Amino acid sequence: MADSWTDGLLLKIVNLITYFLFLGSNIYTVASPAGIYFHGKETYLTPAPWAFLIWSLIHLLLLGTVIYQFFPAGKRVIVDGISWRFPLLAVLNSIYVNLWASHHFVLAFILALFVSSAVTHIYYIVKKHHSPQETADELFIHLPFSLYHGWTTVLVVLSAFEAFGVNSLDHRDGVWTKVFVFLALFFLEGTAATYAFSTPEGDLPASIVIAWSLWAIFAHQTKSAFVHWSALGFSILALMWVAKGTYGLFNRVRGGRIALSDEERAPLVG
Repeated sequence: MADSWTDGLLLKIVNLITYFLFLGSNIYTVASPAGIYFHGKETYLTPAPWAFLIWSLIHLLLLGTVIYQFFPAGKRVIVDGISWRFPLLAVLNSIYVNLWASHHFVLAFILALFVSSAVTHIYYIVKKHHSPQETADELFIHLPFSLYHGWTTVLVVLSAFEAFGVNSLDHRDGVWTKVFVFLALFFLEGTAATYAFSTPEGDLPASIVIAWSLWAIFAHQTKSAFVHWSALGFSILALMWVAKGTYGLFNRVRGGRIALSDEERAPLVG
């Protein structure tokens, strides 16, 4: 029996509602008088405000996701595969954004860990069990969750510094601050490398998100020469992994879709 758009209708409606809740929470943080992207806590890892433009792309692609769920191919992955994990993710992310916008940074960090865990679970399910069969699968399932997974990795690190790091407007960058900033930058660059080698063709979108964020940190961190130039070095290294992912994508497009077993497709990240 052919799939009907009404199959799993309750979950589809919940997905729509929670998506717009998630979207609304991010719109509020931008439109509110507080202007959190410009007036949040300044740490020695805070990126330039344009780093957060990645949210706009994620929201746009996820709008395609909640529409694609009404088609048979989309329903098999989004409703049958991801299931209730998507509305759970949207609710957790909305809570995180509101805690972060209200400057409850320790609680926001804890929620960021839950958000990262939820995204990682979805990312694993998509990469492990649902290889893309058509362009819509790539565009509305694999691409948004690759971007989302990379971005939440960045958010966890940024939230940790906001929760436990010093305010760069009031404190100089001491030895321990430099050590932890260097380790954070190293971790992010290493994550970009892991994405590049997660499958034979790599995960290019996730690597791009990490590189994008590192360049935003380099652009914004001008007060500390150590942080500024360290961020530049790791940004350049991250571009190498983006180049590796680009090469892998080029080979896949040139040679046609690579037939991989489930074990080969299982992501190394998460």
